[in-house]
Amino acid sequence: MEKRVIGILAHVDSGKTTLSEALLYKSGKTRKLGRVDNQDAYLDTYDLEKARGITIFSKQAVFEYGGISYNLLDTPGHVDFSAEMERTLQVLDYAILVVSGTDGVQGHTKTVWRLLESYKVPTFIFVNKMDQEGATKEMVLSQIKRQLSDHCIDFTDTLTASFSEEIALTSEALMHQYLTEGNISHEAIIDKIAERCIFPVFFGSALKMQGIDAFIEGVSYFTQNKKYVSAFGARIFKIARDEQGNRLTYMKITGGSLSVKDQLITSQWSEKVNQIRIYSGSKYEIVTSVDAGTVCAVTGLSQSKAGEGLGIEADKDGHKPLLEPVLNYQLVFPESSDARMMLPKLKQIEDEEPELSFEWDEETSNIQVNLFGEVQTEILQSIVLERFDVLINYGHSRIVYKETILDTVEGVGHFEPLRHYSEVHLLLEPLPRGSGLQFETNCSEDELAKNWQRLVLTHLGERAHRGVLIGAELTDVKITLVAGRAHNKHTEGGDFREATFRAVRQGLMEAESQILEPYYSFQLHIPDVYVGRAMTDIDQRFGRCEVSLQEGGWTLLTGTGPVSTLRNYYKEVVAYTKGEGLLFMSVDGYDVCHNTEAVFEAVSYDPERDLRNPSASVFCAQGTGFIVSWDQVKDYMHVPSVLKPERQLFDLNAPVQESVSSGNLSLEEIDSIINQTAFANSGRKSMWRDKRRNSERLGRSYGTYETDRTGKSGRETDYNTLKLKESYLLVDGYNVVFAWDELKALSETSLDAARDKLLERLSDYQAIKKSNIIVVFDAYKVPGRRESVEMYHNIKVIFTAEAQTADQYIEKFAHDHNSEYQITVATSDGMQQMIIRGAGCLLMSSRELKEDMERVSEEIRAQYLKTTSGVKSSVDQGLSEADLEKLRRVIKDSE
Repeated sequence: MEKRVIGILAHVDSGKTTLSEALLYKSGKTRKLGRVDNQDAYLDTYDLEKARGITIFSKQAVFEYGGISYNLLDTPGHVDFSAEMERTLQVLDYAILVVSGTDGVQGHTKTVWRLLESYKVPTFIFVNKMDQEGATKEMVLSQIKRQLSDHCIDFTDTLTASFSEEIALTSEALMHQYLTEGNISHEAIIDKIAERCIFPVFFGSALKMQGIDAFIEGVSYFTQNKKYVSAFGARIFKIARDEQGNRLTYMKITGGSLSVKDQLITSQWSEKVNQIRIYSGSKYEIVTSVDAGTVCAVTGLSQSKAGEGLGIEADKDGHKPLLEPVLNYQLVFPESSDARMMLPKLKQIEDEEPELSFEWDEETSNIQVNLFGEVQTEILQSIVLERFDVLINYGHSRIVYKETILDTVEGVGHFEPLRHYSEVHLLLEPLPRGSGLQFETNCSEDELAKNWQRLVLTHLGERAHRGVLIGAELTDVKITLVAGRAHNKHTEGGDFREATFRAVRQGLMEAESQILEPYYSFQLHIPDVYVGRAMTDIDQRFGRCEVSLQEGGWTLLTGTGPVSTLRNYYKEVVAYTKGEGLLFMSVDGYDVCHNTEAVFEAVSYDPERDLRNPSASVFCAQGTGFIVSWDQVKDYMHVPSVLKPERQLFDLNAPVQESVSSGNLSLEEIDSIINQTAFANSGRKSMWRDKRRNSERLGRSYGTYETDRTGKSGRETDYNTLKLKESYLLVDGYNVVFAWDELKALSETSLDAARDKLLERLSDYQAIKKSNIIVVFDAYKVPGRRESVEMYHNIKVIFTAEAQTADQYIEKFAHDHNSEYQITVATSDGMQQMIIRGAGCLLMSSRELKEDMERVSEEIRAQYLKTTSGVKSSVDQGLSEADLEKLRRVIKDSE
């Protein structure tokens, strides 16, 4: 027998449950028509639903008609229970959207329509309550076409020429068939309905059984059986509990079959099916197996979750919920109840209603819950009282804000405590409103193995990510894994979890962020006399509205506005219209917050003190891990940045592109790192000795005095042992070239000219300073290149060998000769700075080298002017004629 899974959806009070009752009665499933107002509806099985007259939980009914077995899912229509409705959409073959003939397309109707479009569910429309006064077929159909889709076609009479012509206009293929054959086949119409190209519209009154025959015949005639594969698959859409407290997992079988005692396996759990139930209303039938196309409830699963896929569905991403609660409430418990003890119990309810999100607030020692509105607060209160015999109340409520970013950034996370290693680079890009979070990878497997890449994506999706402005949930961001690194021996799975979260956080700290707040879309139906008052109110509440309809002394205003300003506006509408006005509101997603500064100040969130979401990274040096703050991580990272090209090394056979020198660390930061690493296990806090003592900023004097200490720490200095050490200045050639603007510009025309210009200036500098200067250039990419040493006038120039970088040469020289000479290294490479400082050498950034050279030139020029005026300066005393010539060139360059 063919099977169909059909859901019924509607705006509240459109007659959705009444239509379900009519279908069940017409099929012979029930012997009498149940009614909501009589509290005997077949599918309203809970006392809360009977008391309130609304559907709160989705229900299943099974009936047969025309040789087809139908699984009918009745869903809630009230906006506060939209999440329950949305969860059922992922298992539907077709949907029935109920529209009130008197009210037409309402606010929540549009929300449901957008959800059906997002989930790609083929849809039939039933216009209900056509027996009531004011219900006009032409007017309602016109509104449906205008506000939902122009492809909504009246299927009352499918034999007319006008029907065929209207159907033909919905598709080029149908138009071609109509023009060539003179008609459109039944099969072609069925296919286009399944493709959501055509939306059949029927009219009637469910309460009076008018139009029900034509509707159920139309559904049977214009739907088709879905094809399923033989391999097992299932999609879980609901978790519930029966009267005995047994956990029920509702699922639709999407392939193969499922039997009792089958072992269900996911990447997170493996459990056995104990029982399979087919529910219809409050009753169920126990079966031993079910095949594809069946909706059933399974017992024995304790870890399953709504939205999860099994079997062939496991690799398919579940649809992320589009509707989310926008209000957050603090729960207040009786004095006899312990809030901490209640949290595990409330988590059982969250298991069934994931959108509630019960969370423990450490600061206030209270439980917070997210809800859609006031009706849901009352329902939750009743459920907790019924299950746990605890009467909860609600304290302070607040808006659920979100955050997004406005620019593209690269986030870097590094996790390297001793015997652990991982580094992750993530590209964070802003997305359009309503996109949510999207994760993907664009990383070479040569750089990071596929299993590690999958692990990073898993960690990205396993929890919500918090923004850095107010700690709100992050949304509308695409996060792409672009680079990473693992260690063959020391990397473990948990390392990438740490690095991934830190990379997200580090990127957010760099990005320009924005606070978003939830918005309502609304329909306000009021007498004409109150239109001015209503539009003024909405404008003052930072909303937008327009007149959609004026008829018979009544006006329909439609628009959007912040939830924070409109959430209680319905009370004012009732007051100033004396009960005549009607306000319908439904959540319409998130947009820019209207009072960002006020929200920011009220929350007072400090992202750097959020221990659950660290932005700093952990690096390791000399066997000890140390923390690096988010703003310095990129100076220490091991993998080159994707957004910033790494510093280009010298290649004699290829043009050299612009390089980027990493920002140099301050001396205090480097000393702090050395103290945390080199002396971490010494049993005392040994502070780094500054060899420059009272000298000025780096570069003022290279010949320094140092005590030859052999005594214990704290011993008084013996000034008789002072000795003068020969000074050396090592210059990272290309780092300086690309750090100085004038040399960088010259390198774009000729790298050789830029290099020669640097050497010329350093040669002049040496003539004044009388220090040994060694300039090191990279040539490690040149095949067969051997290390070469050349003299450029009075300075030594080193070109490194193949497979050797300038950094390596400088580090080795510093390590081997630091005890013999007073060594200063000029570089802006952050990692090299830390290594050189750790070796006991002095540091000088490329910028500081330039500043010192300019300072020396200015001092020499001033003294030379005295010489030329007839006063013999001590500067030129003892200088050779060649040195004096260089001195004159320095002075000329400075002029």
